[in-house]
Amino acid sequence: MISFIWSPGNPLPAGTGGSENYTVGQVRELTRRGIAAQVVTVGLGASDGRDGFAGIPFVSLPTLAEVSELASTVIFVNEPHAVPTRHPGFLILHNPPPIREAQRAFAVAGSRELALIATSRYAAALWSGYLDVDVATISVVYPFAEPGFAAQPRPGREAGQTRVLFAGRLSPEKGIYTLLETLHIDIIEQDPGLTFTVTTAGADKPQGKIIERLLGAHPGISVVASCKTPARMAALMARHDIVVMPSNSQYWHETFGIVSVEAQHSGCRVVASDDGGLPETDCGGIVLVTPDNAEALAWGIREAADSGPLTLGARHDAAARFTVEQSVDSLLSVLARPLPIPPAAVIRQLEELIAAPSAEVSRIPSA
Repeated sequence: MISFIWSPGNPLPAGTGGSENYTVGQVRELTRRGIAAQVVTVGLGASDGRDGFAGIPFVSLPTLAEVSELASTVIFVNEPHAVPTRHPGFLILHNPPPIREAQRAFAVAGSRELALIATSRYAAALWSGYLDVDVATISVVYPFAEPGFAAQPRPGREAGQTRVLFAGRLSPEKGIYTLLETLHIDIIEQDPGLTFTVTTAGADKPQGKIIERLLGAHPGISVVASCKTPARMAALMARHDIVVMPSNSQYWHETFGIVSVEAQHSGCRVVASDDGGLPETDCGGIVLVTPDNAEALAWGIREAADSGPLTLGARHDAAARFTVEQSVDSLLSVLARPLPIPPAAVIRQLEELIAAPSAEVSRIPSA
């Protein structure tokens, strides 16, 4: 059994982000292979989001301490908790390190006993510096696009029209304000052939509600409901030509960017910030632009629009990269290989060495 421990006290929401899709997709594929796997939530009972994920095994524990009783391999998702486990525990680092010093102690202390997994080479290097550990001790298991994205038929495209989609969460770090600036750049604003759609993903949060109202008041944007399943997201992407990911790089660095992979599997071109792990998502259809730069984003959209959607051949090649099968193969390889010595064990060994009595020095009598 492999247990993915979701953030205690928080439900697992459908259709809101990469770590959610990654976790559920891993469990689904492991289960398909006959390997027992489950999502574990804490403190919520059956109101933990399970209704949004048909066929995915969920278990809710009353308290975090009860994770210690799980007779399974434990993988903490995002949050490192200093909880003993029956078998060596793992931590998947989906997010970048926290920028507030008050949160550093929690991140460092909780990860000291866990084997670390990052979602990109960039993320591994970032966390290596933050936690002061050798980057070679952090494994990389890439996210993936569900098979339905590559299989989704694309409807016909109206001549002279380019449909642009922002499918990220409605939060500042995802670059939504950069996109709003871009809409007023002349090469975008004066092109009637460009249409822009934004989903309501993240509008359940206070800042998302505010941003949703701003978008609803903009005459150049169509706001549609967020997609709660991979099938619905695949269908939405297939109705567009470009997916934009103008992620903020000032205080947030995208560790991977699963939306980029899903979009390319769907036959869309992607215009993304040249920052964080986003360059690693290139399946052959990505245009990288200077982050936090509305002018650069505008020219990136123009380049992608002039190139047209991915050809059938390019889409086929894109679909061969970042598959769920490849991701789960990597995860199982990490779980099976000898684990690196966790930082806490190294510190204990050093402390024991320092505390050990000095060896007696034999003295040779002088002649």
